Amino acid sequence: MSEQHFQRISELRVARESLFAWHERPGAFERLCPPFDPVRVLERSGSIRDGDRATLAVPFGPLSLRWVAEHRGFVPGQQFQDVMLGGPFAAWEHTHRFEAVAGGGSRLIDSIRYRLPLGPLGALFGARLVASKLDAAFRWRHRITAQDLELHALLEPGFAAQRPGSWRVLVTGASGLVGQNLAALLSTGGHRVVRAVRRAARGPDELCLEPGGAPQRPSDLEDFDAVVHLAGEPIAQRWTRRARAAIESSRVEGTRRLAGALSALARPPRVLISASAIGIYGDCGDRQVDERDGPGAGFLADLAQRWEAAADPARAAGVRVVHPRFGLILSPRGGALAKTLPAARLGLGGPLGSGQHWWSWVSLEDATAALLFALGTPGLEGPLNVVAPSPVRQADFMRVLGAVLRRPAFLPAPAFALRLAFGEMADAALLSSVRVAPTRLQNHGFSFRDPQLESCLRAQLGRWR
Repeated sequence: MSEQHFQRISELRVARESLFAWHERPGAFERLCPPFDPVRVLERSGSIRDGDRATLAVPFGPLSLRWVAEHRGFVPGQQFQDVMLGGPFAAWEHTHRFEAVAGGGSRLIDSIRYRLPLGPLGALFGARLVASKLDAAFRWRHRITAQDLELHALLEPGFAAQRPGSWRVLVTGASGLVGQNLAALLSTGGHRVVRAVRRAARGPDELCLEPGGAPQRPSDLEDFDAVVHLAGEPIAQRWTRRARAAIESSRVEGTRRLAGALSALARPPRVLISASAIGIYGDCGDRQVDERDGPGAGFLADLAQRWEAAADPARAAGVRVVHPRFGLILSPRGGALAKTLPAARLGLGGPLGSGQHWWSWVSLEDATAALLFALGTPGLEGPLNVVAPSPVRQADFMRVLGAVLRRPAFLPAPAFALRLAFGEMADAALLSSVRVAPTRLQNHGFSFRDPQLESCLRAQLGRWR
């Protein structure tokens, strides 16, 4: 089959040097990987310089294909290439080029030359599919590159005001959905990320914390500029007595032990981001709430109050403490959306109960950007609602998801069936109405990447118009 060519060009409002540096830093590949076509790194040597290699697991329907790529054609500040040594294509050469444009901006050019396998048969059945997938993937890649670089440029003065230079940041829960995304975002901004792990550390970029949240040696926590605490037992499970105890211990006691260890340091971090949830407001019906409102009632509300209060020792030691109260985080890589998608793709999605309760959602990208924004905004502390500015009723959520997938969304899940399956958690998490406004984020100038549900789902699922 003849060689095929794909190209995408975007102009960015950042200098070419910044654009190239972003691509060269750790975390760039993870940031560029679309959530609707997740690629796993199996092995990697080096960065993007000549001879550096990466072995990837690439999704192909229900299967995973092995892809070995080598970097070539490295010209500092100008270009690099990925050449496939082994994988699903007959040939593949991807050239990344970076050009300066008038006014201090830059031009990002991705050019791919490839040949499909199986000759004419591959062309007949695969050409249109591959072209469509490349278009969706590179719309995502150019979008995320521009947004990340603009965010880093916006926050750079805030980080410098607290301490000039790159930061050293400890992230607990770094293997989770938000933690992985945040670690990559911080790394591409030039900050050094150390991941907290429960096993023995495998290098300087890992730190072993005991299951309770404290380090093996207090001195291990010295010299961090910030700590982002995201670890905790999942809440979305049936709340048996054992599950309740595990949730409370991991989130309340784990935070208390970590905050206590930080407070005892000679030089504690400048900021502690300690996760929370909008469940603190309880069931609000149709009433809209924000950070000025007090807590509600129920297990989640009580848990979140004690969870946030557990960070008091760090606060008392002069650490700036921020509590991001997360709403429903949307990504096909995990969480509620990932669990909903299989049924929705079969046309079996629909309202939970009456579907009239409010869901306050946020894209994974905005949730991650909000954490970076909190780190780089010196005047921001206390509770911070991490939700999009446009909550929707649950039935409308499923209707929009069905429209994006081009599937019907009318099959309801009765409330009694949800209660039988999930017990008390169904009422508190699935059927509860929490209509939350991100007032403090907006007042501090945070710009949402995905303020509307439909555009958010289209971006996350690669279903661009």
